[in-house]
Amino acid sequence: MSSSSIPTQIAEVIQTAHINRSPSPRHDLNPSTAASKREPARLSPARRYDGELDTTDDDDEEEIPLSVLVRPRGAPRRHRAASFPPMPDLRFEQSYLHSIAGAETWGRVVWITVRDQVMMPLAQGVLYNLAIVGWQHWNRNAQMSGSSIGARLRRWWYGVNNWPLPATAKTKRY
Repeated sequence: MSSSSIPTQIAEVIQTAHINRSPSPRHDLNPSTAASKREPARLSPARRYDGELDTTDDDDEEEIPLSVLVRPRGAPRRHRAASFPPMPDLRFEQSYLHSIAGAETWGRVVWITVRDQVMMPLAQGVLYNLAIVGWQHWNRNAQMSGSSIGARLRRWWYGVNNWPLPATAKTKRY
């Protein structure tokens, strides 16, 4: 065993130990949540008030009366909004296993891994940074030379305080 292959072997052991060889689509792709099962609430029948005050129960003030919770028999039903499906499972391991499920060779697994973990985050970061740089450039030019109320107020405030206007704002475009 050469010393150069030890890190590779350690990484391989760690990776293969954590991969579930037989994932169950029913369990592993979307584990059950509290929203998976719906059970209707059950209310106990209302007790009649017999005229006597019960001083032993101090938390009556905090309870909601049953008349507020139960709909009268003749009252129309309110339409409820459509319920949403359960939240998707966005954990890395499950989505990664789903991505490599159709890969036939190790080369395909490496390509999927590099694509999902290197190329896509890189492309997203580049596009995000280009958008931010473009916004900053546009905003820097529009701050002082714009014709909006904010730009007029900013130019007035600079004049009141005898501050010099930035070089880009001295020429009014409109």
